[in-house]
Amino acid sequence: MAQSNSIYVSVGILGILGGSLLLLVNSYASSPEKDFIPHTALGILLLIIASLVAYTGVRHSLSHSQLFSTLCLTIAALWCGSGLVYILIGQSVLPLSELRASLIPGLAAFTLALFIIGTVALFVKKPVLLVIAVSISLACAHQIAGLSDSRFGQSATAANYLLVCLVCAYFGFGRLLYTITQGKVRPPGTVMKQKSELKKEQNQNCSDAVSVGLVMNLLSASILACPLLGVVPQLSVGHVPWLWTAGVFQLGMCVLFYRAMDTLAATFYGFLSLLKFAEGYSALLSLNSIQPFSPVPFPVVFAVLFSVLALFSCQKSLLEGFYQLFFVAYCISIAAQPQGFFQGGTQGVQGAIFVATAGVLFITTFNMVSSTRIPTGQGLFKALITRIPSLTLRALDKERHTPHLGYSKYADAEMLGHACNVLATFAITATVGDRNPLSVLILPWAVMAGGVLQLLCGSVAFARGKTFESTAFILYGVMWTVWGLTRFGGLYGETRGFNVAVGIIGFMLFNVLVTIAALFLNVAWFVYAFTFQLILISFLLDAVGALPYGYDIGVTIIFGLVSFYYFLAHIFNGTFQSPQIPLGRPLVKLGGVGGGEGVCPHVPARKATSVQQIAEIMKNGGICGMPTDTVYVLVAACNRPDAVIKAFKVKKQAQDRPMSMWISSVKQLEPVRHLLSPLLLDFMEAAWPSSISMVIPRGPWLDIFGLGDAAIHIGTPQSIAIRSPDCTVATHLINQVGPIVVTSANPTGEADTTHHNQVYAKLGKKVEGVLCDGPSPENIASTVVDCTKIETGQIGFFRVGLIPKSKVLQIFEEIRNRHRQGYTNPGFEHDLPLQDIQTNQRPTHTTEWEKETGNPTPSTVLPPQSRDVRNGS
Repeated sequence: MAQSNSIYVSVGILGILGGSLLLLVNSYASSPEKDFIPHTALGILLLIIASLVAYTGVRHSLSHSQLFSTLCLTIAALWCGSGLVYILIGQSVLPLSELRASLIPGLAAFTLALFIIGTVALFVKKPVLLVIAVSISLACAHQIAGLSDSRFGQSATAANYLLVCLVCAYFGFGRLLYTITQGKVRPPGTVMKQKSELKKEQNQNCSDAVSVGLVMNLLSASILACPLLGVVPQLSVGHVPWLWTAGVFQLGMCVLFYRAMDTLAATFYGFLSLLKFAEGYSALLSLNSIQPFSPVPFPVVFAVLFSVLALFSCQKSLLEGFYQLFFVAYCISIAAQPQGFFQGGTQGVQGAIFVATAGVLFITTFNMVSSTRIPTGQGLFKALITRIPSLTLRALDKERHTPHLGYSKYADAEMLGHACNVLATFAITATVGDRNPLSVLILPWAVMAGGVLQLLCGSVAFARGKTFESTAFILYGVMWTVWGLTRFGGLYGETRGFNVAVGIIGFMLFNVLVTIAALFLNVAWFVYAFTFQLILISFLLDAVGALPYGYDIGVTIIFGLVSFYYFLAHIFNGTFQSPQIPLGRPLVKLGGVGGGEGVCPHVPARKATSVQQIAEIMKNGGICGMPTDTVYVLVAACNRPDAVIKAFKVKKQAQDRPMSMWISSVKQLEPVRHLLSPLLLDFMEAAWPSSISMVIPRGPWLDIFGLGDAAIHIGTPQSIAIRSPDCTVATHLINQVGPIVVTSANPTGEADTTHHNQVYAKLGKKVEGVLCDGPSPENIASTVVDCTKIETGQIGFFRVGLIPKSKVLQIFEEIRNRHRQGYTNPGFEHDLPLQDIQTNQRPTHTTEWEKETGNPTPSTVLPPQSRDVRNGS
């Protein structure tokens, strides 16, 4: 893993080297009359290099090289935005005279951002990152000077990029040399610290995505504040690449925050990406001289969502909560002025955001990599809440985002998904009237918020195993995208009628299925899906020209309020353990869908704490459902006769299908080994753990396990089935509880239980705990071997299951042949008379194996075939 990280660092450094070398040559060889590299070619090359550097930054954002990752992603955004501007100039979308106005606002933002990153690198003694960041920052500053005054040549820009090239070449090739020689050659300054050291130095609660997201805020604020300051005439098409680059990077940061299990930050940067795309859309309208109009409802609702998010973000730090209030003011300023992003009030707020972001960027980046922290108000929210007896705060840890089953790399995205529906719903309440549909700022809100972001939330929900939620979000996301592009994208004018109606009816049929499924989840989801069905009906009526006045606005507001309730419930319930905003119970209860989770513990089997919880229940006389290497079973502790009797009654066990006993290993038979056949014991050791159950003679040895009167329910009067399962969870549980009594987790005569949901559904409330592990790995039962006459050298088969008969016979034949040759299980030697030991010993000559080990009695060697049995082959 360390070598892999080293390679990515080298690739990132060499990518920065390549981009710097490209800009070095272009800056040095170009003249005011002619550029050395054509604009289109320069832009494409910068995009290719930016994608490589961004990939390196993302890879390292998942490790611990946080400052390096921040630097890579910042430089990638710089070259991506400027590369797109060069392509627009080269393809004559923009005149050459617009190059200055298009580049300067973006370059100004990255000049400050890279200088801040370089300053932090100075404080934490990262000389390579310091030189790279400050040199590219100075290069951007000199490029601004050259664009502002043609008399100021680009030699200074080239000199800064030359310094970057030299440092990157030294570091990059030093890392490659270190990797190739496996650490034997270590050039000074190129040796990276180990992951364990970085963990100690860096604040792991602060993702580097925070710094990159703040850089993107700095970029958009610079773009919108420059027209107010007179740096550029107005917001134009040349600024779209910068704004949409910031929007794409904000979406990427949103995903990274979900990976960091930080839903509040992910929601915040998801909101910010919407603003960036809307700002870029407004600038794009100037290409056709369209004056944008910003309706009032949407920005007001957006301000409310930002306010709620800012309040709950204070639990992480007061600085983060106060910073988000700037965007509340920004949304209010958009609502207050009809031209939105083009008017002075909005641009003035962005100027304030620029200054605030610069300060927050320094504090956040410094705290991210330094052991010395600048106070940000962490813990004050918690201290305030603890004084309120009625509120109990949840711990800020990743465990609260862990799925009920399995493992997920992402946190829950439902908060953002419901917020997206709120935004899209209130966006379409605006009236277009006689205006050009493209001029009214509805399209970016409906398509980006209701469509793109909701599709992202659906993908995250799917990755977490939430199939219902992912289906709903993806369906609604597709619907908002199609309707937004059709209704508000200028495509709807002549298409009203049957064709549009058919498509809407298709969506309605899908949503009927979602609504029916919501009946089994909770009341809130049912109301949520049902009110969206009302919106689809309004779309259908509008398509056929039969929409009653006010119906569409009424149902959209209702759906928006329901979505806001769900958003508020998720953010509140995710912050406070009690009280909880109610979502209601299922309107229809289905036995197999988590039916018993509210009655008895349903805990994930992958956690050791879950196994301990089930073990304590069994030690106290409880009966539980458990996954195995075949199907789910019902288990009780042998030393709790009351639990064994309870399991027998719950199972409604038939006399011809007795319960069996399971052990974790042959070692648990140690107290009764003198009562068992040596041949049987060796057969057990060779065949277990596996899906083989052995029926052995019943005897006094059974009394030692504490079954008492419950022993009559185990096996038959003559025999008992015993097994050691090839299942880590089962083995761990038996190690804690001791030998257990096992029966299939289904009433007698019914099909085997192959999923944890079926355990409670089939056996009812008498089950006191379920270890959940999803579907069974095998739907075939174990092979049952008759070992009651094993001393005669014969075994039989009651049932051939997962393990083939030939495999079992092969193992037994090997063990029997060993005993014929005089092998004796070491565990039985001291129980035999001395003359018997001498008789059963092998010939007295010494083998080569004995010469090498010095042990005259080797332990039983597992034959290769028996290893395959354990894997169920």
